[in-house]
Amino acid sequence: MPFTRPRILYVTDLAYPARGRRYCDEDIFLTARLREEFDLALCHPRDAAALLDGFDAVVVRNSGPVQGYKAAYDAFRERAAERGTRVYNQLTGRADMRGKQYLLDLTAAGFPVIPTVGRAEDLHLLPAADAYVVKPRLGADSAGLRIVPAARVAEAVAGAGDLLVQPRVDFAYEVSFYFVDHDYQYALHAPHPGRRWQLEPYDATVADLDFARRFIEWNAVDHGIQRVDACRAPGGELLLVELEDLNPYLSLDALDDPARDAFVAALRTALRRLLAA
Repeated sequence: MPFTRPRILYVTDLAYPARGRRYCDEDIFLTARLREEFDLALCHPRDAAALLDGFDAVVVRNSGPVQGYKAAYDAFRERAAERGTRVYNQLTGRADMRGKQYLLDLTAAGFPVIPTVGRAEDLHLLPAADAYVVKPRLGADSAGLRIVPAARVAEAVAGAGDLLVQPRVDFAYEVSFYFVDHDYQYALHAPHPGRRWQLEPYDATVADLDFARRFIEWNAVDHGIQRVDACRAPGGELLLVELEDLNPYLSLDALDDPARDAFVAALRTALRRLLAA
């Protein structure tokens, strides 16, 4: 009987024009390394539902915001659930996988997150600020995000039930923590606040990792890559900016070769674990 390797469908949009990033380079690198162990084919997210039957697992990577192909994404989720497809990331996430509602939920639960409200009548619950960030509840990749002066924020959100509002935080820098399943891999930070994607390695402290792990534990993803984005607030504390659990960009080009190799090894191990489940 001929030897067969596990077959993986790798979902990506190589042509997605991400601002400040080249999604395609990252996925070309990752698929080249994964092919050393798995039989692998790439497809666009619009084609994923129709192709599931030919593969043992699906890996969802840099496929862009799902708002651009919402019907196809819903069909993929429905089809994967019907046939019990192993999907990586696991489709049970409570964070960006479902939009930005989790920012409201985490605020209400007292987590260290930038305070967030979703109604004009709740603006008084936010700390006073000179300006506020207003963004779509189902937004992604900064689409639709606006900075609104304090004097106009009530007008900007009145009658709009699909918006979130946060105080604009004068942070020192942003930092991201990357996990494979529940295992911490590396951290990167943007030392210049105006240049979000000019990233450098970051030496995370024990307190930093305790912060990040609170959100990984809160989320319902056992199999998947997650990125915890935070900012260093004026008081020195970290506040959550985003918990990306759908298709987080990994910024692997900011790592040295040993760190990239370690990440690939962790991902391979995670995929073997998923396939054996």
